[in-house]
Amino acid sequence: MQIGHWMTRRQKVLPIGLDIGHRAIKMVQLAVCDDGVRLLAAERAAVDLSDARDENSWRQQVAPAIRRLMTAGAFKGRDVVSALPASGLRITSLRLAETEMDDVEKTLRREAAHRFALDPRADTIHYVSAGSVRQGDEVKNEYILFASDDETIRTHVGRLEDLGLRPVGVDAGPCALFRNFERVMRRQEDRERTIMFLDLGHRYTTVVLGRTGEICFVKQMAFGAARFAEDVAAKLSIPLADVQALRRAMLSSDTGDPTTRRLVRDTLHATAEQLAAEIALCLRYYTVTFRGKRVERAIVSGGGVAEQAFLDVMRHHLAIEADVAEPFRGFDLGQIGTRIEDFGSTADFALAVGLTLKGWGTSTAELVKSDLGLESILEGAPS
Repeated sequence: MQIGHWMTRRQKVLPIGLDIGHRAIKMVQLAVCDDGVRLLAAERAAVDLSDARDENSWRQQVAPAIRRLMTAGAFKGRDVVSALPASGLRITSLRLAETEMDDVEKTLRREAAHRFALDPRADTIHYVSAGSVRQGDEVKNEYILFASDDETIRTHVGRLEDLGLRPVGVDAGPCALFRNFERVMRRQEDRERTIMFLDLGHRYTTVVLGRTGEICFVKQMAFGAARFAEDVAAKLSIPLADVQALRRAMLSSDTGDPTTRRLVRDTLHATAEQLAAEIALCLRYYTVTFRGKRVERAIVSGGGVAEQAFLDVMRHHLAIEADVAEPFRGFDLGQIGTRIEDFGSTADFALAVGLTLKGWGTSTAELVKSDLGLESILEGAPS
């Protein structure tokens, strides 16, 4: 009876969301059905990448991992939406006066090209409106710019095509994260307050502030979960490879050298304080810019959610309610059942879920046309 129910249910299969991280590759695919959203497939593969854009890393680790996940998972089709690596994405904010609003896109493209040394005719520059802000006696419009050079996008797309995938979307990571987390802002009380969406990855931390269904602040910092282990290794003068084993031993037993345990705890706490201080600067900028708007809640995703010291600092020192992300919450999990439990924490799937959701309500042609330079890159490619 259950099988027949699945077979007769009308559904729109969304593209596969592909998140290539420094420590894991995540792939997710959803289907929009008459009675909700169903999780078709979710897969994760561990990798160890110093730079996902490096050709050797891609050939030796990334490409084989993606092939394995495509074979192992119940993915439908080859359409994929992926995120550019954080190192290949430039982000900045820009304010325009009312007198500069005649040709917003031209002005923003010119300014972004100047700041990032890009070619406005060939490179990709997108923007979102963050809202109106008061600067002195003048009201200005604030925009968040996302930019990447043409070569980075073409290389990324070409590698996916070489794997037999069909790239129909290349997204900016912060936008994909917000698209996923926006689902938790359905209640009226949530839509009326600002929520911080925080992704703690291995090498980068992404901060996205959103209210009333719109992004109003974005920052990517080259300060990720790797810093916790690196700081412990430096403090104890031990190889980085030994830190993970030491921390596992501390979690499994209360025995061991008390001095070492105290040094590890203090170091982790100090690192968490450093990251929290950077996040506090983001909150201060937002509060000053948008006059009195206070951030009351944070949703934390990424592999770094395992750093309990960071969550403790967030809650106590920043006075923010911090919850670990549940990116599959609200989806029908009937098809893959208890397999979700095998993943342990699913907080690092948040970006991949946001990527597959990009195809909701959008045709493939519209998705390609509106995305990061894909229309010109794929011009003449077979459908």
